[in-house]
Amino acid sequence: MSPSLEKILSEIEQLTPEEQLTVMGHLVERVKKHITQVQPKRKWSDLKSMAPYPLLGEDAQEWVSRTRKFADEHREGLQREE
Repeated sequence: MSPSLEKILSEIEQLTPEEQLTVMGHLVERVKKHITQVQPKRKWSDLKSMAPYPLLGEDAQEWVSRTRKFADEHREGLQREE
């Protein structure tokens, strides 16, 4: 620990609890400015070409058709059980 940091911490210990909270608040706000930088908004077009086509080797329309067929069969099975 540097001598200047030791001196600052020693001086902070001499402050009242309310003053110590003020120091903490000041430090938190100061650090937040460095940590929380504004993230640029992303556009859907930025995602274009990020995944290989066809994704996982399956065409999107084939996936939709297969998923719908599976859901229909599942629903029909549930209706028969009633």
